[in-house]
Amino acid sequence: MRIVVGISGGVDSSVAAYLLKQQGHDVIGLFMVNWEEKDGSCTAEEDFEDVKRVCNKIGIPYFSVNYSKEYYDRVFEYFLDELKKGRTPNPDVLCNREVKFGPFLEQAKKLGADMIATGHYAKKIEKDGKFYLAKADDLNKDQSYFLNQLSQSQLESVIFPLENIDKPVVRKIAKELDLSNAEKKDSTGICFIGERNFKKFLKEYLPAKQGKILDLEGNVVGQHDGLMYYTLGQRRGLGIGGRAGGNGERWFVVKKDLENNVLYVSQGEDDILYSDGLYASDFNWIPNIPTQIEFDCQAKFRYRQPDQAVHVTIIDQKHIKVDFKERQRAITPGQFVVLYDDEGVCLGGGTIDESFNN
Repeated sequence: MRIVVGISGGVDSSVAAYLLKQQGHDVIGLFMVNWEEKDGSCTAEEDFEDVKRVCNKIGIPYFSVNYSKEYYDRVFEYFLDELKKGRTPNPDVLCNREVKFGPFLEQAKKLGADMIATGHYAKKIEKDGKFYLAKADDLNKDQSYFLNQLSQSQLESVIFPLENIDKPVVRKIAKELDLSNAEKKDSTGICFIGERNFKKFLKEYLPAKQGKILDLEGNVVGQHDGLMYYTLGQRRGLGIGGRAGGNGERWFVVKKDLENNVLYVSQGEDDILYSDGLYASDFNWIPNIPTQIEFDCQAKFRYRQPDQAVHVTIIDQKHIKVDFKERQRAITPGQFVVLYDDEGVCLGGGTIDESFNN
């Protein structure tokens, strides 16, 4: 079988390619450039050098494709639009649907691919002609959360070679093969921002409008640099920690008032950030919408969060209401709610619009 692997220069996709080669497949590495900029830590040139070394080491051909325009049009503009609305987007989820399983899949087919593969820690299950997404065996690294928007055709076309392998074993295989990236640290955060200053980066694309920071009594406690830089529950970077008159506890963001350009903050672990449920839209059901209108399941509202027990009410094909069994802190509009059954099978995901209290 000819399999085109999305190879990033990281250890996961490298070992995924190696495992497929060992299984006797005709493997091709395809490196995607999704962002073009010299500044910052999204160093495509350095990553491609790692790709060259790895592919030469394991003996597979490799190509590079530039999807920076597709990424800008399909993912980055969405990211900016969400920030303008005062929301906190998750572009990595959209990147998977719109780029890694979009133009990438089309390019792989041009190369004669029967299937594509990625280094994601996730599992695909085929049953009765339908394709299901499930958690990987390594729950510490499971990335099914980021794949919640995949369609049936996209799932049908992909293989996840790391679905049953723990990350320490992946590192061990890379070391035994003497791969140059065996010790390379995992990439974190959004690629196009990387480890550079988030505020400085965003100022190039969105005008920053400073405004007041108020406590819940309406007292001015500081000045914000622009509402787009802050998210619900945020504690760091507020610049008001030493303010006199506070109770000595850390401040955190509780609300953004776009109309008046005001950032509201509070101190201590009070109840203000907790909610009883949420509404979500643009829900992508995997493999299809359930027959029952209401059901119990598990949910994540952010990556790496432990599963939370919820009751789901389907409003229509694309909209759901989620009631929490235990109140949840800092439910953030723009992020994704992802549902799972008790066996770790992903039921799909949608964008959080708002939280509510009963």
